[in-house]
Amino acid sequence: MKRLILFKTVGVVFAVTFTLQAQPSRGAGRGPGGMIIPVMAVLDENKDGIISIVEIQNAEKALATLDKNGDGKIDGNELRPSFGGPRGFGGPSGRSSSKGREGRGGRAFERGNEPEMKRIPPGKLDFKDGVASIPDREMFEKLSYQGPEVMVDQHLADWKFVKFQIEDVGKGEPLLYFINTKTHRGHPFFMRQIGIQRGDGSMRGVLVYRPLKKSPNGQPGMFTFEYEPNDRYPFERIKLSYEMLTKHMPYLKGKLGYYPMPRARSVYFDEKDLYDAAEFPVVLDEDLESDLGFLPLNTQESYGRLRLIETDELPTSRDIVIYKMLPNEMPRVAGVITAMRQTPLSHVNLRAIQDSVPNAFITGAAENKEITSLIGKFVYYKVTTNGYELREASADEVDKHFAAIRPAKVQTPKRDLSVKEIKSLDKIGFEDSAAFGVKATNLATLHTLGFPDGTVPRGHAVPFHFYDAFMKHNGLYGKARAMLGTESFKENRDEQIKDLKAFRKLVKSGSMPDWMMGDLAKLQKSFANGQGIRCRSSTNNEDLPDFSGAGLYDSFTHKSDEGHLAKTIKQVFASLWNFRAFEERMFYRIDHFTTAIGVLVHHNFSNELANGVAVTDDILYQTKGNYYLNTQVGENLVTNPDADSIPEELLLDWWRPSDYKVMRKSNQLKDDKLIMTGGQLEQMNRYLGKIHSKFSKLYGTTLEDIKFAMEVEFKITRDGTLSIKQARPWVY
Repeated sequence: MKRLILFKTVGVVFAVTFTLQAQPSRGAGRGPGGMIIPVMAVLDENKDGIISIVEIQNAEKALATLDKNGDGKIDGNELRPSFGGPRGFGGPSGRSSSKGREGRGGRAFERGNEPEMKRIPPGKLDFKDGVASIPDREMFEKLSYQGPEVMVDQHLADWKFVKFQIEDVGKGEPLLYFINTKTHRGHPFFMRQIGIQRGDGSMRGVLVYRPLKKSPNGQPGMFTFEYEPNDRYPFERIKLSYEMLTKHMPYLKGKLGYYPMPRARSVYFDEKDLYDAAEFPVVLDEDLESDLGFLPLNTQESYGRLRLIETDELPTSRDIVIYKMLPNEMPRVAGVITAMRQTPLSHVNLRAIQDSVPNAFITGAAENKEITSLIGKFVYYKVTTNGYELREASADEVDKHFAAIRPAKVQTPKRDLSVKEIKSLDKIGFEDSAAFGVKATNLATLHTLGFPDGTVPRGHAVPFHFYDAFMKHNGLYGKARAMLGTESFKENRDEQIKDLKAFRKLVKSGSMPDWMMGDLAKLQKSFANGQGIRCRSSTNNEDLPDFSGAGLYDSFTHKSDEGHLAKTIKQVFASLWNFRAFEERMFYRIDHFTTAIGVLVHHNFSNELANGVAVTDDILYQTKGNYYLNTQVGENLVTNPDADSIPEELLLDWWRPSDYKVMRKSNQLKDDKLIMTGGQLEQMNRYLGKIHSKFSKLYGTTLEDIKFAMEVEFKITRDGTLSIKQARPWVY
């Protein structure tokens, strides 16, 4: 592939045309037969055989080095290719020299008439090439590479890895080299640099960090070692490798396993008895997604005080919390660590996403000494796809962090009070959210997608005007302002919790004007006698593209023996003053008095066969072209699961509705069954495609907006109907 690049060097613009070829074995700046191309050689500063964007930007300085005679020009002789390197030929004419061509530090010896560079032992390597040992994780990080530039090793793309090499195995005195993989992406580059010849019988391997996998010692994060695709080493060689790796990198003890590449799998199965008795595990492809020890649920960074929270404790917005069990409710916190595995769709994670705080499942977190030693201290906490970082921090760092993330100005939610009547969902649309709330209008929009009757519940929406009129009728706005204005409320969190609870009780006991009682009675009569009526919060402060508000407000079911529907509507109104919702608005400086709540009303589901949440993107495993599906049996909510409940996780293929992959099965079913039938999964796949397409247009996204997805709540009713009960934008 030819490239023409213009360089301005020492006041002159040079046009240099050369050919870039994907031949990594030639090394930096080499052409056929070991020919060294001067232009490419000087540009390739780190000698990895690749001219990066940074190296092109440094071209002016690099090309100036070709001006050997200092005349301000680069002439033909200075651009003429030469031959050299460990296997090249010495002398300007390309003829062999009896003295040989000197290698690094003048060390050279000859094989026949071809001079060769003397191999550098592990202990005398320059760090830019490699090291003889890795004492800790920090050193591994310095040597490792992670990214797309993996050359032929495409299966390593985006994994963090360090290449290594074992020499002289057959001589009984093997030597281990850890390669600086930031410098040398491939073994051949490293071998040429330090004088290892191809006939030396090298075992060329890769040490890969797998952050999600649980280590043999039970801690999060596992390392595996592997060899080249065509290598088929016997057990004794693999055992030797393990022993050498753990000896020269003690950090690996209890954390290392062997990953046989495809051609080596048959050798593994032939010698399985030996492997079964070995002190190290074997990790096959089918094992990589099981027995997870770490899950990055929300990749963010934060500061706060680390606390181990019991179920009856309430953390503050400046706490980074460790939970042994998932809480049913969680106020704003600075970060989350759970010792129990979460799903991406739990209220804990949805809360972490909307608050932009780090959240991860870390196995054994409450017993891990590296974590528990920091309890009670200010810490910095960061979650990435490749692990987590937790270190002690200063109070000044914490204060600066919170000052930076809070909005500077008061935010006023959009509120339309001009709509004064209850409307059926088929009379409102997506554009009416300022009067009814996004939850209600998105459900109304689902009715336009042509799903079979009964898929989307039919119902009504009570507008914000009702809440506003109710508050004014009872003088509650004034009482709320008086409460918020007291010094004890401002300064004491316990006082806030107590006073807000009393205020919610006041809301529930308030009276409604006659016209409102009449409208709600009419709405109640539209439902069949004995039918449970579900009343769901629908505010102007939730279900937004950049703020989900999940779990802030409450929904209630009105039972047939509870009298007038007004009772339950007031319960929903009161939830606007939940402590968790109040604290969230305080943090984001959202005006409490322009925040409004409507009510989405439809028949109640009962005795459903299953419930679940789907996202029109794979938000957990990060695979391409899949929907993520989380389902559980009966009424055991995916968003707030029971402590011993493990929901089912599936990936549905975008393009092939009948194709899916099981990532984890529910522990509520026997005989390895799936919760949904094949027909229901295929139906769900088609529905998700329609929902994503419709709402992506309504929210104004394009094909280039890869960070858009919809979160969809669904149920399988007792008669086997797939019912969609909610759709909102997923907040990345």
